[in-house]
Amino acid sequence: MRPPDPRRLLAALCALGLAAALWPATAQAQESPGGGEPGGIDVVQVDGLLDPANASLVRRVVRDAQRDGATVVVLQLDATGAVDIDVDALVSVVENAEVPVGVWVGPSGADARGAAALLALAAPVVAVAPGAGIGPVLPVELDDTDAWESDDVAARVEGFQGRFGREADAVESVLTERVPARDAFRLGLTDGDEPTVGDFIVALDGETVETAAGPVALDTADTVGEGRDRRKQPNQTVRFHKLTLDQQLAHTLVTPWVAYFLFLAGAALIVFEFFTAGIGIAGVVGAVALAMACFGFSHLPVTWWALALVVFAVLALSVDVQAGTLGFWSGVGAIALVVGSVRFYGGSSRLDPTWWVLLIVIGATVLFFVSGMTAMVRSRFSTPTIGREELVGEMGIAEVDVAPDGVVRVRDALWRARTNRATPIAAGAIVRVVAIDGVLLEVEPEDGGARDYRDRARKRPRDS
Repeated sequence: MRPPDPRRLLAALCALGLAAALWPATAQAQESPGGGEPGGIDVVQVDGLLDPANASLVRRVVRDAQRDGATVVVLQLDATGAVDIDVDALVSVVENAEVPVGVWVGPSGADARGAAALLALAAPVVAVAPGAGIGPVLPVELDDTDAWESDDVAARVEGFQGRFGREADAVESVLTERVPARDAFRLGLTDGDEPTVGDFIVALDGETVETAAGPVALDTADTVGEGRDRRKQPNQTVRFHKLTLDQQLAHTLVTPWVAYFLFLAGAALIVFEFFTAGIGIAGVVGAVALAMACFGFSHLPVTWWALALVVFAVLALSVDVQAGTLGFWSGVGAIALVVGSVRFYGGSSRLDPTWWVLLIVIGATVLFFVSGMTAMVRSRFSTPTIGREELVGEMGIAEVDVAPDGVVRVRDALWRARTNRATPIAAGAIVRVVAIDGVLLEVEPEDGGARDYRDRARKRPRDS
């Protein structure tokens, strides 16, 4: 087992509370299978990345099937490579199972790639639905493409093929290519090309399957009907197993594009709340989004310099929001956002968000800052020009620190404000309006303020 990556540990700390709530239950010690009457057929539906949530699901169902004396466990795969799991341990669950295990890659359009392909070929019986495919096996782990040597993987797959009586001639192709269902069956790489999981269960009837406890003859179907209506159907209860709600949430957050989107959305909402000079629903939603993104990052190979570049991009875009114009920093921020987003994840390129996701997210983020945020700030702090001069001499309250820029409340309205550098004003302090510059109020403390030499060149209206 590889030592823990300190970068992932750092990201995990960002979402410790959330991770504790979502972390899937670890597998317990397996018990020996029970005897007696058939205990039903368990179908485990595994979709997307093989992450801790999906790995936990497979381990749990196989463990419970052994304990309850299930007839067979079927893994229904539409999955890619692994992230942040011990692939060897997961493959061992299938290799060492005392209950028969079969794998069906489906439905049509599904694929078993990377660790999922290795897991499929480790099963005694494997079939691929028409229109689906198996492979490439490499890279096995998407977060560490160098974790498995190609020669070692080839030897592992050849061992599975020989053990279960399948051909080894197609091993080289499945290592680096996707093999369609029909070709996989024709080459002897798999045992069938069943169109549905029900057909696969029925096809298992009468098969003798190797298990860690010895060969087991399967009885999974009965023949019903007569003549043209004669058909086979499962002869016992078929139980389908999916991720629980908390596991599904954790699995979704580990999806690379979801974590990336949540991070940018959360950062944008936090900046939005900062410019509104208060804490509201946008700030709360932004904080939750950032926590969820950190949970996803704790399982994904984030390129940390790219993450820092994205953070810099958000700050750069915020500069022109403060200025209320589209300028130099907007361009710098947009470029930094593009570069950081394209190189956001390390490991396999399969983890990179697709180009159209990047286009939408980057475009929406830049548009939000240069258009939406700027308009919001102008609207938030604008006020009618009639009677504005009457504010000179009015008293107000500093909503945030004014040092030298900040926000004050005068006549129940928020204003952008500035004071001289020699007398910064703390949030909550009383201020006096001494001059007006456009929509910017120049203020000083209630008891008056000292003049700073850096402000002497500025001629205030009251000095004229």
